[in-house]
Amino acid sequence: MRKGNSVTWRLMAFGLLGAAGLLAQEIPLTSVRVNFPPDSPVTLLSTSMGQSRATPRGSAVVLDLDMLLTLRNAGHNRIRAVTLRVISQEVALGGKASVAVPSLNVGPGEAFPLHVSLQLMRPGQMMGGPLVQVDLDGVLFQDLSFFGPDRLNSRRTMTAWEMEAQRDREYFRRILSQSGQEGLQRAMLASLARQAELPALDVRVSRGRATVSSAALPADRTEQFAFLDFPNAPIEPVNGWAQISGNEVSAPRISVRNQSSRPVKYVEIGWLVRDQSGRTYMAASLPSAESDLYLPPGKTTRVLQDTALKFTHRGEPVNIRGMTGFVNQVQFADGAVWVPNRQNLQDARLLGVMAPSPEEQRLSNLYRTQGINALIADLRKF
Repeated sequence: MRKGNSVTWRLMAFGLLGAAGLLAQEIPLTSVRVNFPPDSPVTLLSTSMGQSRATPRGSAVVLDLDMLLTLRNAGHNRIRAVTLRVISQEVALGGKASVAVPSLNVGPGEAFPLHVSLQLMRPGQMMGGPLVQVDLDGVLFQDLSFFGPDRLNSRRTMTAWEMEAQRDREYFRRILSQSGQEGLQRAMLASLARQAELPALDVRVSRGRATVSSAALPADRTEQFAFLDFPNAPIEPVNGWAQISGNEVSAPRISVRNQSSRPVKYVEIGWLVRDQSGRTYMAASLPSAESDLYLPPGKTTRVLQDTALKFTHRGEPVNIRGMTGFVNQVQFADGAVWVPNRQNLQDARLLGVMAPSPEEQRLSNLYRTQGINALIADLRKF
């Protein structure tokens, strides 16, 4: 069935739930609808369901999606990122997810693949209609213009990715220009080594304060945040603190001031923790809690989170001895986004603890799999 750019595939002739005797076995998915608006700059060319399957589990159905969508850039601008919203049902937990693809470079008329690999839940009693619907949430273009309903705040996320991509591509291009092919190889090897050595910290997040009855844990204490200073940051952290008990940190509070000349609608604070041996880990990012934040120039507000975080490393609790914050992302009221520059990250020694940008990961993987010549050709594309 085709209507505009909405497509439904009837992949099998039998229904999902069928007879009672099938309730314990996997059943192929029966229908998926890709629903793009008529004026979408991205159109669907084909789909493959791969190993997608539905498995009844009690009163629900588990949908394991393994779809490969082939899309085409139907607009007049190069596409840098795409976000899709994937829904099996709107209300119950586990019925919605998203797929975002950064670091694209798709010209007008060009096709590109998008892999949807995720798991959703759907009540077993829901009958009729497609089992899964895929909607377009946003498309970001090379000039940072945007198309889409932006229900998932994908414009901010994809713009930040693109700002990081421009930053990191320029960094590696400059190395190539100043130090040649050998210098670029050294930079790529250093990037791959950092990625392999990133300290892995497992973080479990819960709402509010977790209840702990063990007398073996240290007593609660209030710990102040230290802050990294980025001279060009539009937001300045003023002060901050959180409650710490062993490997649990709860109720973080950070005050920030807008020191730019433009109103701000979103602030994200990067969060580092230090363990008892002095090792530093990237713990989390603390976003502004207010969805309607509006911070005028010169004004101060608090970034508040009613959360508790527990930290472990290789299954063992990480007792927190110190915390450091830094401005990780800012979105202005006009939609523009600020991210730290490469010098900020290098001076603060953040490159050794933060995961690299999606673009740096893509470039280093290109070097690892295809070699230096393929990397140089890619850096010269745009």
